[in-house]
Amino acid sequence: MGVSENCKGLILAMGSSVFIGSSFILKKKGLKRAAARGTRAGVGGYTYLLEPLWWAGMVTMIIGEVANFVAYIYAPAVLVTPLGALSIIVSAILSHFLLNERLPKMGVLGCVSCIVGSVVIVIHAPQEQTPDSVQEIWDLATQPAFLTYVVATVSVVLALIIHFEPRYGQTNMLVYLGICSLVGSLTVVSIKAIGIAIKLTLDGISQVAYPQTWFFLTVATICVITQLNYLNRALDTFNATIVSPVYYVMFTTLTIIASAIMFKDWSGQDVSSIASELCGFITVLSGTIILHMTREQEESNNTQRTLTWFIGEDSMKGVEDEHLIFIRDSEYLER
Repeated sequence: MGVSENCKGLILAMGSSVFIGSSFILKKKGLKRAAARGTRAGVGGYTYLLEPLWWAGMVTMIIGEVANFVAYIYAPAVLVTPLGALSIIVSAILSHFLLNERLPKMGVLGCVSCIVGSVVIVIHAPQEQTPDSVQEIWDLATQPAFLTYVVATVSVVLALIIHFEPRYGQTNMLVYLGICSLVGSLTVVSIKAIGIAIKLTLDGISQVAYPQTWFFLTVATICVITQLNYLNRALDTFNATIVSPVYYVMFTTLTIIASAIMFKDWSGQDVSSIASELCGFITVLSGTIILHMTREQEESNNTQRTLTWFIGEDSMKGVEDEHLIFIRDSEYLER
């Protein structure tokens, strides 16, 4: 018995999460080694480019992204996209053992929530029918329901860029993240279309001559550039520990909606299966938010260090005549 399309997509998505999660650890260890020998990357150093571990992390991340790209060819976005949260779990667990970064109890709860939600999604994920040509994908993309979504998405994105971004971009992260998430949903469906075209071409049914193939490629390129541009602005302006979970929630939600409209992912499923998938999706989102909140709290605790001063009343007096003042959280204690 052959492996089902969903199973192939599941394996690729999980493998992608393992590679991407591991890449963060490899790159961080490489950055630490490079910082010990030269200028840190955070202050403009490029010593890390000579560090093999950092390059191993980059190669691992590229492999993960390629696997994630291929996963969209075989499985619906409602299955592939939420499984991206598993990379956070891999990163958190490896950080605990390899980087000596403590994983608090709430972090464990977040990991368990992501795993439970992912299992529920996998169990109830719909089977997707792969189109036989790019023309068939084009017919799906030009159906009234999806065209309505595209027009609404482009209109909102233009409004955010033209009107809201100049006024509120530096004070409200939802402006940048709204642009990234909306454009990102179009990126995923375009990449899925390109992936299917590549798969059909490799199977001997060339899709190169179809103008729709190049149209999807153009749309994907424009969307990726736009998405990365505004995501970088969001990360440069706001706290990454807040940006990451909010972006994940918005991007995943809109991607699932776009894919469900275009590819009719939930067509033929009963109400209980759809409800189970939504519950699993919400559980994954909750686990992701818990993990990021735990990480933010941990970083906050690390920065709240006790400052001590020894204030000598007389340089000739002994230590017993000195005062040790502890300052922590704006509370002053004098001994």
